[in-house]
Amino acid sequence: MNEQEKLLKKINELAHKAKDGTITKEEEDQQAELRKEFLKNFRESFRSQIEMTKVFDKNGKEVTPEKVREIQRKKGLRDD
Repeated sequence: MNEQEKLLKKINELAHKAKDGTITKEEEDQQAELRKEFLKNFRESFRSQIEMTKVFDKNGKEVTPEKVREIQRKKGLRDD
């Protein structure tokens, strides 16, 4: 089980406790922190995935947005 899966499992456990009305203040605080961490990791992963993507039209011509191309150049992922 990777780190994201562990975070999600703990968040869900706390969400079930909250739904049942048995969650403590400390657990609510922990749940909020875990959610922040999960979202931070998700955003970083998604950003990395987008930055690695090249887009091509149906004729095979690259149409990757210039903003993404610039990021790829800065990271050394492009030669053009």
